[in-house]
Amino acid sequence: MQKSLHTLALLVLTIPLALAQKSASREEWVRIFNGKDLSGWDIKIAGLPLNENYKNTVRVEDGMMRIAYDQYKTFDGKYGHIYYKKPFSYYRVRFMYRFLGEQTPGGDTWNVRNSGVMVHSQSAQSLSLNQTFPVSLELQLLGGLGKGVRHTGNVCTPGTQVHMNGKLQNEHCIDSDSKTYDGDQWVTAEAIVLGDSIVHHVVNGDTVLTFERPQVGGGFTAPDNWQSGHFSDEAARYWISRANTPLGEGYIALQAESHPIDFKNVEVLDLKGCMDPKALNYKSYFVKSDNTQCQYKKR
Repeated sequence: MQKSLHTLALLVLTIPLALAQKSASREEWVRIFNGKDLSGWDIKIAGLPLNENYKNTVRVEDGMMRIAYDQYKTFDGKYGHIYYKKPFSYYRVRFMYRFLGEQTPGGDTWNVRNSGVMVHSQSAQSLSLNQTFPVSLELQLLGGLGKGVRHTGNVCTPGTQVHMNGKLQNEHCIDSDSKTYDGDQWVTAEAIVLGDSIVHHVVNGDTVLTFERPQVGGGFTAPDNWQSGHFSDEAARYWISRANTPLGEGYIALQAESHPIDFKNVEVLDLKGCMDPKALNYKSYFVKSDNTQCQYKKR
C-alpha cells in the first residue's frame, strides 16, 4: 500500500511537469494574414500616399492575398509593398506563393515571375513618397520560365549588405541553390531570421541559402546610387549616416512589382520572449531572451 501511494505521488508530480514541458516546446505560430481582409497591414506604392491601394493592386480573395494588375493599362513604375504592422527581430516567417499568368505591360524585363518578401524592412510610414523599395533584406522569389535553371529563395539587398563565409558580399542579389519551379504551382518558402547574426532561406523544406551579419550600407543597389531608388535627399542622408551599422530588426513586407502573384498561409513564429522556465509563457524554442514578457502564477 505504501509503495502504491509512493507511485501515485510520483505520477501526480510527473504529469504536470510533462504537460508543462510539452506546452513549452509547442510552437505558437501566428497567422499574420487572416485570409479575410488586410487588417494589420499597410500598403505603400511608389508615388502614392500611404495606404492608397492603387487600382486595387492588393486584394483578398478565397483566403489569399493577391497582387493583381487587371485594372492597369501599364505598370508605370508603381512598385509596391504591403507591410505587417509589427516589427520582429528573432523569428521565422513562412508562407506559400504562386505566380500567375503574364507580366503586366510596362514592367521591367527582370520582373517577369519575380517578387519577394522583405525582412528587417524599414516601416511603411518611413518611406519617401516616390521610393520604390524599402531598405531591407529581400527573400527573392523567382518562378521558372519553362527553360533552364532559375533559382528562388535568393537574397537581394536594397540599401543593405550581407556577409557569407565571413566575407562582405558586394553583389546586390545572390543566388540560392534551390530547384526551379515552373508554372503556376504553389511553393512554400521560409526565412529564419536571427537578429543581426544569421539568416537562412528555406524553400519546400530545403535550406537553400544562408548569410550572416546583415547591415545597412552599400548604397541602394550599388555604392552612391540612392537616387535610383527615388529616395528623398533627407532619406538618403539618413541611410548614408547609418552605413555599416548592424541590421537586427524590422518589418515584414510582401512585394508587388508587376507580375501577378498570390500569397497564403503567411505566419510568424517569434523566437524572442520569456526564457525563464518558471514562467507560464516560457518557450523552450526561444533563442533570444526578453524576460520583460514573463508571466507568473499569482500567489
